[in-house]
Amino acid sequence: MATFVDQVTLHLRAGSGGHGCVSVRREKFKPLAGPDGGNGGNGGDIVLVADSQVTTLLGYHRAPHRSSENGGPGMGDHRSGHKGADLELPVPVGTVVKDEDGTELVDLTEPGMRFVAAPAGQGGLGNAALASTKRKAPGFALLGTPGWEGDIRLELKTVADVALVGFPSAGKSSLIAAMSAARPKIADYPFTTLHPNLGVVEAGSVRYTVADVPGLIEGASEGKGLGLEFLRHVERCTALLHVLDCATLDPGRDPLSDLDVILGELAAYPVPDGQTPLLERPQLIALNKVDVPDARDLAAMVRGELEGRGYRVFEISAVSREGLRELSFALAELVEADRARKAAEPAAPRIVLRPKPVDARDFTIRVEGGSDGPVYRILGAKPERWVAQTDFTNDEAVGYLADRLAKLGTEEELFRVGAVPGSTVVIGEGNAIVFDWEPTLTSAAELITSPRGADERLHPNLRPTRNQRREEYFDRMDAKAEARAELLREKEAGLWREDDGG
Repeated sequence: MATFVDQVTLHLRAGSGGHGCVSVRREKFKPLAGPDGGNGGNGGDIVLVADSQVTTLLGYHRAPHRSSENGGPGMGDHRSGHKGADLELPVPVGTVVKDEDGTELVDLTEPGMRFVAAPAGQGGLGNAALASTKRKAPGFALLGTPGWEGDIRLELKTVADVALVGFPSAGKSSLIAAMSAARPKIADYPFTTLHPNLGVVEAGSVRYTVADVPGLIEGASEGKGLGLEFLRHVERCTALLHVLDCATLDPGRDPLSDLDVILGELAAYPVPDGQTPLLERPQLIALNKVDVPDARDLAAMVRGELEGRGYRVFEISAVSREGLRELSFALAELVEADRARKAAEPAAPRIVLRPKPVDARDFTIRVEGGSDGPVYRILGAKPERWVAQTDFTNDEAVGYLADRLAKLGTEEELFRVGAVPGSTVVIGEGNAIVFDWEPTLTSAAELITSPRGADERLHPNLRPTRNQRREEYFDRMDAKAEARAELLREKEAGLWREDDGG
């Protein structure tokens, strides 16, 4: 049965918001005393909290489905629904949170850090909150929006100062047990350590943590053995301690060849951007098991060559504790120097929160091709949330949605991108709400004298210009002068007289 898990996928569902209430207050002698429907409560968030008392993701491996409480619905007499309780999930310090695509969302490297992994839904407003001077008794309320639902991935990367690396059965577990109070499993067969073990070491006034990483073999960076699965736990370490087995009985193995293999695997492992490559970090060599006579002789033979490569070498024995004090103080020097360097580094850049510009649009319109003509898709947090809050079985609620969208400026933007009355408009991604768009008359509607169902404002502008009106005036004057001259000619020809009476 597994006792340590450092990777898990969580299936989360945040609480949904409660629906608003439609209610009218009724009292004696006041059968319709006004709307009094309360608001729905917000749902509960799902929050990840970095906890130093948690060391494994095993609990989430066994129960990966987590959900928070829904918000309560609003009630009459101005009673709001209850807010759903937040669900806090403790995770080990050093947990990396990623989305389904593997994109890193947050790195919980400090105890107490919090991250809202699944935001809750928003409660809907009751008809009392929707009342205004123009809408005194709303017959509708807003619906609560659903909470976020999806999957996230958790990856644990051990936060330790020193990592013990080496071949299986090199004595790493025995060493961490001898240097600290950790009690890992120790046996005489390879791959005894199936998960990293942490131990706290005190050397004088310096306290630091040591991680025992499962044994590496050749090809670990390509997935052989358990190395690739646990090499991520070395990423955050300040220094590396190579534990070399001087008493191995395997043919073809010796401390020098073991070190070359480990260095090759560490060099092949990619670290995240911004971190120091593994081989560029401080490294020490521990020649282990010198309590065995042959091992002591072998350690003396290879020590000179290792020191020639630039390493500090310590001959130790986890059984007799020989050389452990000198090794612990040497590691403390490296850790203390790294801490001093980090303290001298400039502080992290400040996070500046800037307000959104007042003229910034809360939506965008994307024109998509369709078999029946272009489709205009409205995208944005506000319009999509408003659609989710609308009860489409209530005509008044649909009209309220149309008013909100018009005030947001969607109609002007639809005109700008080429939409015409009757165009297909979709709000939201995927199979969202589809409308046949009809522009809303927002001003001077009572002055329109066009037939019902028509709007002269949408017709072409046929108003004549000043020059056209002048030409028309002169044409009329010329026509009248020509008519008078024609009458005079007929009179002179005797076709009629003024005393004819006709």
